[in-house]
Amino acid sequence: MHLKVLAIRNFRRLRDVVIDLASDISIFVGSNNSGKTSVGHALQLFTGSGRFNIHDFSAEVWNDIVSFGEGDGEACLPTIEIDIWFEIGPDDVHRIIDLLPSLAWEGKLVGMRVAYVPSNPTAMHARYVEVRQRALDAVTKGQDGEPVFDPSPRNLREFLRDRLYDEYELRYFVLDPARFNSNMVAEDGYDPAFLTGRDRSGREILNGLLHIDFLNAQRHLSDSPGGSRAEDLSRVLSRFYGRNLEQKGEDIEALSALAASEVSLNEHLERVFEPTLKSLSKLGYPGLSNPRMMIRSALDPAQIMSGRDGAIVHYALGADDGNPDPPTLPDRYNGLGFKNLIFMVVELLDLHAQWLAIEENRPPVHLIFIEEPEAHLHAQLQQAFIRKVMDILALKDVDRTHYTSQVVVTTHSTHILYERGFRPIRYFRRSRAQNVATSDVLNLSVFYDSTDPNIRSFLERYLKLAHCDLFFADGVVLVEGNVERLLLPQMISNAAPRLQSTYLTVLEIGGAFGYRFKALIEFLGLTTLIITDLDSVFGPLEQGDGGAAPAGQPEAAELTAEKAQAADAGAENIDDDDEDVAVEKPGKTCIAGHPGAATSNQTLLQWIPKCDTVSALWDATDEQKIQARTNDNDALVRVAYQCRTDVTWGGETLALAGRTLEEAFALENLEWCQDKDRRPLQLRIAKAEEMDLAKLAERIHKRVQAKSFSKTDFALALLAEDPDSWSVPTYIAEGLSWLETEIAPPEPDDTIDEELLQADEPEGTRTAAGDEVAV
Repeated sequence: MHLKVLAIRNFRRLRDVVIDLASDISIFVGSNNSGKTSVGHALQLFTGSGRFNIHDFSAEVWNDIVSFGEGDGEACLPTIEIDIWFEIGPDDVHRIIDLLPSLAWEGKLVGMRVAYVPSNPTAMHARYVEVRQRALDAVTKGQDGEPVFDPSPRNLREFLRDRLYDEYELRYFVLDPARFNSNMVAEDGYDPAFLTGRDRSGREILNGLLHIDFLNAQRHLSDSPGGSRAEDLSRVLSRFYGRNLEQKGEDIEALSALAASEVSLNEHLERVFEPTLKSLSKLGYPGLSNPRMMIRSALDPAQIMSGRDGAIVHYALGADDGNPDPPTLPDRYNGLGFKNLIFMVVELLDLHAQWLAIEENRPPVHLIFIEEPEAHLHAQLQQAFIRKVMDILALKDVDRTHYTSQVVVTTHSTHILYERGFRPIRYFRRSRAQNVATSDVLNLSVFYDSTDPNIRSFLERYLKLAHCDLFFADGVVLVEGNVERLLLPQMISNAAPRLQSTYLTVLEIGGAFGYRFKALIEFLGLTTLIITDLDSVFGPLEQGDGGAAPAGQPEAAELTAEKAQAADAGAENIDDDDEDVAVEKPGKTCIAGHPGAATSNQTLLQWIPKCDTVSALWDATDEQKIQARTNDNDALVRVAYQCRTDVTWGGETLALAGRTLEEAFALENLEWCQDKDRRPLQLRIAKAEEMDLAKLAERIHKRVQAKSFSKTDFALALLAEDPDSWSVPTYIAEGLSWLETEIAPPEPDDTIDEELLQADEPEGTRTAAGDEVAV
């Protein structure tokens, strides 16, 4: 038996979500304030821990509360609801008798709804009207007989802010799975039956099936003393003891008794904590270079008086040579990372043990929420923890048949995420609608099951290696290669600076593999910019006989002579591995402007804009380069690739395009790249001043395509230059500007209406309408 599905309505950002839970571990991911932690809070409140407040209602229903208070006959008071579905086995039927919807029930799902509803809406409204009137009567009236200010409660929402607990209550219902579709959404008009237990309340039935514990993110790991009065009193007593009472060094009997007790207590502590320390070893701790952990007593009279550190963790130094009393250091000398790890493991074991210790009517399902376990842990330790957490909570013997431990982890750690693969991931996606604070929840196991196995395997392996922040970003940039990835931060700074205020994840995917991300990006509904290359190649054979060089391309003898002249002049040599004559073989690399050129870029062929020739790609409109949204939560994708721009050299201007980023950069920064100070970029061509523009573009193409050309060296050399001295290639600048418009916050309006600032009016200032405002 395990918790299968949670459906939550009208709770904070969770306006209407359905969350499938794995039988072992589920991982909640998403941007900040997307509702991940709210799931745990909802379960706490619906199981009776804590009280609801008015801000727990989704913001979208606040107007309904106000309208009902104003007497709107069509308005209804909202409720907060949670549907809790359990999947059961044949041995669990006796536990869920109260949840059977009918004697005809069949299947494995049983469910109950817990609703936070108004106890008596009519009486509530009458009480609000009475309180509102009393508040108005108590306010001083002006000359016109109206109150001088509007007192609280000004509306029913303010009334409920302080009285919600008295006006609302929890009610429990039995759900019939036959009345729900496969997405666990009820059919229209379905009204579930009240849960009437034989001898237990609805709350007792729920708590008899589900036991929930929380390991919160705020784990106070510092050893510095707190500020509580009890601690202050303890320090005072300890100081008093040290100054005035008999000192331990003067009492031999006391020292002897403490020594004997310390030996006995150390043996006891070693025996009691042995299973815990073994559990820690499953996570790879202490490892080869970390000190061993021991639990040592600290029976010191001063410490006993202070009430702190009666037994503290010590770390043994040196190898384990069997010495029962090795040199040790106390816990405060260890780092926060291992403290956090030890804290979490001990806390989990303690919560697990408390659940197992329930002797009568132990709930069959134990659900533990772990918030952000990655705090203070390095990447490998995060992966070790998430890999072994279920081993720590493993059930034994007969308990494995009748009981279940489930874990929900909320995290922002990519290391935790990709250690477990797609199946456990539940992605909380914030709504993109204007002024709407809601989220929906996507089950990545659905994506896993519905995606081509080859693409799915590729994505899992790639994302695990890349450790990208795909699930936490406002937008995604898919780039061609390492050069784009290295240069993108500076290009953003130059071309779209407002993107620096957003959360972007950059994935280096290449044109050959970019289309494989299509399914995942569309499933998640991400805003995505694809920066890729034109990747021009020769088209069909009829566009050349395969032997002659294209028009305008130098012959082999001319190239050889130019090499010799460049060497004699001491200028940049044409690379030795340059091909002297380009052969028009279909699929072979060619300059972008070659007549009839095609593209080999699979992203452009299979995703956007689905064109196979360079001319068609250049003719594509902006709309054809964008995969638009049909609904608010659909993916919005734009592709950016090299297109023709006006290039000027030696008084000649042509519309040219590069095949790759390096070519496009060289053409759009032509004068700058050909300066002798730009040699580290590897784009300077010998005797460029003697060439016409077409020939220079051809030579740049050959230089970039040469095997000896290092793209990474080009990127690093460019980063060493003044970023204000060069221009971002047009296709990238346009793509970044588009992304900036879609996801970046608008520019702040710093303009000030000067008419509002009248320095010559000491009594105050005047608005544009002439009304005086006191200063």
